[in-house]
Amino acid sequence: MQICGFKLEKSTVSKATIGIIADTHIPDRARRLPPAVLEVFKQANVAAILHAGDIVHPRVLNRLAQIAPTYAVRGNRDFYFLRRLPLHRQLTFANTKIALWHGHGSLQEYIGEKIRYFTSGKVGFADFAERAIATFPEAQVIIFGHTHYPICEKVGAHLICNPGSPTVPAFKWLAASIALLHLGEGEPRGELIYLPYH
Repeated sequence: MQICGFKLEKSTVSKATIGIIADTHIPDRARRLPPAVLEVFKQANVAAILHAGDIVHPRVLNRLAQIAPTYAVRGNRDFYFLRRLPLHRQLTFANTKIALWHGHGSLQEYIGEKIRYFTSGKVGFADFAERAIATFPEAQVIIFGHTHYPICEKVGAHLICNPGSPTVPAFKWLAASIALLHLGEGEPRGELIYLPYH
């Protein structure tokens, strides 16, 4: 696991399944990772795990790293133990360029997002997609967190994925979730995995 610096990191494999997770919030909003998270990643034999921020405590990354090499970025709640994490990363797996970031943007963007949320009750996927593509125009896959809302959608030439949260879903009616990213079999494909209630 690397926890600081921004550089292009490459893998030489031609096919891979990557585990995607975000917004674990341990221990500030949940006590531990649900066992189903680890089981899904083991069963899928993931080549790596990407954590899109709001980890809060390094023990989460240490636990994930027991399954596969783990790469993470800093979320807006990672200001204490994980403040040395990069805000974003660019990685290459199976010849696929991947951008990883939390999605909260600059302080100005974050405050603007909160104002929109409290005045209109929502911040849409289109807002994040537009900002993500502008920030990472060369990435084929852009992974973000922050909203706790799971979605994997093709926007132009980009696959944009948010795995949701395995511990704190965006809404009470929404299941906890993670995702798998399948690479090297044609177009990159995101698979949302909804977890049993824990």
